[in-house]
Amino acid sequence: MTTNAATGRGPAGSRILLTAVILELTLATAIIHLDLGGTLFTLNGIGYAGLALAYAVAAVAPIRAVRRFAWLPRIGLVAYTLVTIGAYLVIGPYFTLGWITKGIEAAIVGLVVVDLLDGYGSPGGLLRSVGASVSSLFTGGRAQAHG
Repeated sequence: MTTNAATGRGPAGSRILLTAVILELTLATAIIHLDLGGTLFTLNGIGYAGLALAYAVAAVAPIRAVRRFAWLPRIGLVAYTLVTIGAYLVIGPYFTLGWITKGIEAAIVGLVVVDLLDGYGSPGGLLRSVGASVSSLFTGGRAQAHG
């Protein structure tokens, strides 16, 4: 069984598939929002597209500094998606495609949580990695983090 080179955890094939599904769902959500038009939907679609790009770069970049902060686009995507879902529930507009999109977004959140747990082992492992990454900013990059 081959493991992920970046984290040493999980089969590489399943991590690649998980990342591909997350990116596909994120881009589908971006396209839906962009197609709806209007300033808020367009900005939301651009935000999703940007987060998909950041997620992809963090997943494949061989650069140590990028790998050290690989948790950031993952956490960012979860937070952005939860805010989007919350905003929809508060302000609408409520229509069938909106609810389908919320289902896609709920899947994004769930899959990213699986990705984070697979990559960092536990919430504590994620927090240790975040702490090491942030402290490396103040120690000249000497702190090591995995992700």
